[in-house]
Amino acid sequence: MSVKEITRDIKQLDHAKRHLTTSITTLNHLHMLAGGVDSLEAMTRKRQYGEVANLLQGVVNVLEHFHKYMGIPQIRQLSERVKAAQSELGTQILADFEEAFPSQGSKRPGGPSNVLRDACLVANVLDPRIKQEIIKKFIRQHLSEYLVLFQENQDVAWLDKIDRRYAWIKRQLVDYEEKYGRMFPEEWCMTERIAVEFCHITRYTNLAKVMRTRAKEIEVKLLLFAIQRTTNFEGLLAKRFTGCTLTDGPGKKPESPLDSTNPFLEDEPGEDPRKPKAPDNPFHGIVSKCFEPHLYVYIESQDKNLGELIDRFVADFRAQGPPKAGTEEGGAVLPSCADLFVYYKKCMVQCSQLSTGEPMIALTTIFQKYLREYAWKILSGNLPKTNSNSGGLTISSLLKEKEGSEAAKFTVDELCLICSILSTAEYCLATTQQLEEKLKEKVDKVLVERINLTGEMDTFSTVISNSIQLLVQDLDAACDPALTAMSKMPWQSVEHVGDQSPYVTSVIMHIKQNVPIIRDNLASTRKYFTQFCIKFTNSFIPKFINHLFRCKPISMVGAEQLLLDTHSLKTVLLDLPSIGSQVLRKAPASYTKIVVKGMTRAEMILKVVMAPHEPPVVFVDNYIKLLADGNPETFQKILDMKGLKRSEQSSMLELFRQRLPTPPSGADGGPSLSFSAPTPEQESSRIRKLEKLIKKRL
Repeated sequence: MSVKEITRDIKQLDHAKRHLTTSITTLNHLHMLAGGVDSLEAMTRKRQYGEVANLLQGVVNVLEHFHKYMGIPQIRQLSERVKAAQSELGTQILADFEEAFPSQGSKRPGGPSNVLRDACLVANVLDPRIKQEIIKKFIRQHLSEYLVLFQENQDVAWLDKIDRRYAWIKRQLVDYEEKYGRMFPEEWCMTERIAVEFCHITRYTNLAKVMRTRAKEIEVKLLLFAIQRTTNFEGLLAKRFTGCTLTDGPGKKPESPLDSTNPFLEDEPGEDPRKPKAPDNPFHGIVSKCFEPHLYVYIESQDKNLGELIDRFVADFRAQGPPKAGTEEGGAVLPSCADLFVYYKKCMVQCSQLSTGEPMIALTTIFQKYLREYAWKILSGNLPKTNSNSGGLTISSLLKEKEGSEAAKFTVDELCLICSILSTAEYCLATTQQLEEKLKEKVDKVLVERINLTGEMDTFSTVISNSIQLLVQDLDAACDPALTAMSKMPWQSVEHVGDQSPYVTSVIMHIKQNVPIIRDNLASTRKYFTQFCIKFTNSFIPKFINHLFRCKPISMVGAEQLLLDTHSLKTVLLDLPSIGSQVLRKAPASYTKIVVKGMTRAEMILKVVMAPHEPPVVFVDNYIKLLADGNPETFQKILDMKGLKRSEQSSMLELFRQRLPTPPSGADGGPSLSFSAPTPEQESSRIRKLEKLIKKRL
């Protein structure tokens, strides 16, 4: 016999053995299935649910082995008997529960039975709908009393007695634990299911309906009372249950955490001890969401309260008057500002506990409204008004002006008030930004983009800008008569150089009157004092140069006097930020740069005026070098200051145009030239030489 034939025989024997083993196993399974089905039917009739629970799962597992044999009539018959037994068990168990806990009837029997407990184990193996039906019927029967006691027409159904609802369910849950706690499997979480169904009935059926019917009777205090009690109850649910039965029902969404820091004031220890929920409370909103449609009552109340608060601020300001110079209130932030934001914080925290949805957006709109009103009525509305009258000052009276005269338009108290309003607006600006950040933390993520207080922050920025402008205009206006006097003095007739002119003394006097007051009252907002200095300098220096051009004609001695006056003003302006202060502080570099650049130009103008105009080429080249200004109009003004005749000016202007350097290729044509101006150190050295020269002449 060949090896091939031997191998073939061995394979046949292996197949026969495997088929024989499978056949024996299948026959054993068939025997088990047949016996199991017979036993299952018998136990079902006898309601032996404890044995059925174990047997049914085994029968179902064995039946799975015969899926590929369902074409055999006997197997198909056994399968149908199993299905019939399962169906009969489901119907029978539901009937048993209906008998034990009738949906229509007086009172249920005194306690659970072992039969029902075992029936629950069988229901775990049956179609899931059987289990769901058992749970549904039991909970409905268990809460039927609640539906009767708290009907819409009952006195206890209203919000003022909402505590009674929660007291009732607490008693029912305790009663359930004592009587039925062991009847249902633990994994069914029946206690939590009863509590959740109570919440749904309370929210959707009871409270929502009664509040719609009696909406006009809802007052703010009553609404807040009901919400507080409800959120407290939701907090208790979170401590007792895990929320495992909540699927897509209300209250699943976790809320954002409450404040950990206060953007306006530090939280006091133990603040808000009645916080009803933790950040991860799955039950938050499961009942309290029904109050959201009625939170407009709360929002309207806050609208009214804030309106009254603003009116009180206005009345208090009028009664107490503006802050006085020399007092603690002078230049300080107005106390009403802190009061407003403390109230805002209270409203924001309270509303976020009630809802993080649309009501928060509505509250934000109210906040925006009264931030603008505060800016208009308390801040802008109380800024002093500028007086357009010049005061009737004449040149002669100005030249005789002595220290202590009242050339400034604003009093010291008015300057103090402007600084106080500026400081308050700065506080409001910073705190409004913090308020916006906190509101975005509180509100639902989908609504974050609708929180925008940029417009209100811009309003406070405008108040700051207007306040600084008022301070600048006041000092600027005080210096105007002096500059006018300068331009009308007979500079051609000046015979000798003396000390600084009276108009310089007048300007310095006004600076020394105003600047220390403003600096002291803006001590807490140093950057805005620097802005004031920069804005005043940017306004004063061009105005001074314009008046300088009006001084015509000027003699050589008159130009030397003006140059000395210009240097005196430059020295004062460089020292402006710390003038009259015992603490010497270096002026900001940005400010110093503006003063040096502007006043150096004024000095260069006078140096050009002092230079001889013969020969013309040298004069023109000297002008171009010193002023770096290719504008013919400026050159024309210089010629006017020198007192040249029109015929001389024409030839000079033609020469000036010829001597202008050609702009680089590709550069934009224009009057400005790119000459390198003298450095401040070089100019300071030249001025010192000029002063020495003037002293020698004197």
